[in-house]
Amino acid sequence: MTPFPRDDYRALTPYDPGRRPVSVDLSDNTNLWGPHPDALAMIRGATPDDVRGYPEVYADALRTAVSERFGVPAAGVTTGAGSDDVLDSAFRAASEPGAVVTYPAPTFSMIGELALMNGMVPHPVAWAEAMAEPERLLDPEPALVYLCSPNNPTGALAPEPWIRRLLELRGPDGPLVVVDEAYADFSGETLLTDAPSIDKLLVTRTASKALGLAGLRCGFAVGSPETVLEVEKSRGPYKVSRLAAAAAAAALRDENGWMARVVAECLENRERLRGELSRRNLTPLESSANFLLLPAPSGSAVADMSALREDGVAVRPFAGIPGMGEGLRVTVGPWPLLEKFLQATDRRLAALREVTTP
Repeated sequence: MTPFPRDDYRALTPYDPGRRPVSVDLSDNTNLWGPHPDALAMIRGATPDDVRGYPEVYADALRTAVSERFGVPAAGVTTGAGSDDVLDSAFRAASEPGAVVTYPAPTFSMIGELALMNGMVPHPVAWAEAMAEPERLLDPEPALVYLCSPNNPTGALAPEPWIRRLLELRGPDGPLVVVDEAYADFSGETLLTDAPSIDKLLVTRTASKALGLAGLRCGFAVGSPETVLEVEKSRGPYKVSRLAAAAAAAALRDENGWMARVVAECLENRERLRGELSRRNLTPLESSANFLLLPAPSGSAVADMSALREDGVAVRPFAGIPGMGEGLRVTVGPWPLLEKFLQATDRRLAALREVTTP
């Protein structure tokens, strides 16, 4: 008899980012300028039927909005309750007992978990090694290769020629390749529009970041119709609520250019923040996303995160960052919020100097 829970499932624990309310939360990479106003207007205009009845089975209105926004066929679009739901569906469609998932690491913390949830074997490859030799991701004959670009938590971008080389190396009989573009709006680089013409490539996006709709849990992906069909079979019906689908569709249309203006301000603030941190000898990694990863001032990310939280500012701690060790990831938002982070950081640095001064 198969045990419950199964043996490879026992190591999993519930997701807990350690997020507790503070006055300045820079820990989750969401849009700190707020939700897209067109999405908010759509929600405010909701009718009782938008809540009473089931949504569309496969969110066709949202698929159409994605199709029109990016110039891709609607048959090449799948949707889900956040892009992590789309990722889960893709993993499930590719899974079989013992199937391998490879990915450059460090990366989105849920990837190893998603592999285990679906009875697969996670196989991380160091980011630098994967960038130097993409074939390293294909050596274990994986069922699925995952790539986050721009990468979370480092902000690194996998160059488009590198991704195309990986696709070429895997050949027609190779694995499903999933490119997570959650932060692509901040990088300007994307394979999304080419995905429908590339077999076994799925490019995922989310409404949680640049569009400011994390609370609605809405994501989508683009691939060939054949690839999308398999993911659709895995994800099941009624995954995206009516309000989420309608709001995301309105935000994607971005008729007044709100998102473009917010992204431009975010990038300006990111570079301004980089300069301020560098002046404090806390040089962050280069980033193509809406966040920066900087060295933990004390060498302990958890200790620094806790100290900042006590000062009313939340950031996300990370360990094991190549070339850095322990680091803090800081979401870029409006400058007044970043000023409060810098003030809290200055107080933390001063406290550390007091400890080390004889």
